[in-house]
Amino acid sequence: MTFKDKVVLVTGGGRGIGAATAERFARDGAKVVISDMDLDEAQLVARPIQGLAIACDVTDREQVNGMVARTVGELGRLDVLVCSAGIIRDNLLFKMTDEDWDAVIDTHLKGSFLCARAAQRPMVDQKYGKMVFLSSTSALGNRGQANYSAAKAGLQGMARTLAIELGPFNINVNTVAPGFVETRMTRATAERMGVDFDAFKIGAASQIPLGRIGQPEDIAHVIAFLCSDEASFVSGQTVYVRGGP
Repeated sequence: MTFKDKVVLVTGGGRGIGAATAERFARDGAKVVISDMDLDEAQLVARPIQGLAIACDVTDREQVNGMVARTVGELGRLDVLVCSAGIIRDNLLFKMTDEDWDAVIDTHLKGSFLCARAAQRPMVDQKYGKMVFLSSTSALGNRGQANYSAAKAGLQGMARTLAIELGPFNINVNTVAPGFVETRMTRATAERMGVDFDAFKIGAASQIPLGRIGQPEDIAHVIAFLCSDEASFVSGQTVYVRGGP
């Protein structure tokens, strides 16, 4: 029960990596708040683990502040923030619209900023906190993802900066950068490319030294470690979880 009596807030918790992360923290004894744009999706994850489901658009400052206030108001504190909310609007540069760019940057980068800014208040007061942002191997560059790659690279820089600013208050901030993980997002990428998803997964696995693609639980385990007291001297880092170098 590594996280007994701890309160964990997971954005984008209604599916994929976010859902697996919420379930992992609950198994380890945490009280978990599952936030998602879709309240029904959040509730599906929350019910089996007796979590609190909250509908929130992370690009909206008032909704984010309300989410954090409700978390602290109902559960008494906030110990861990995991920013997993994300979308894709893939396209080559000459086809990418302003709306494609803004939607992805706002959801990943601005959304994580708003959540971190709101969460740091109770964490600073209690002199304890853990934050993890979900980046991606796309931060290193990926065809058709100028918006997504820029956002995911930005999260790494923001985490390093917040680790410096919040470290004196005993708050750790890190980033996890998954490689190919089987989620709705990777399925959507296959559809965009016109490739059968099973064939897409086989092709991805062939490029991974461990010979398999990742599952949401693989990422959740790393996030849980970074938020544990065993990782209390790890901050400002990006951990690539991609099955090999």
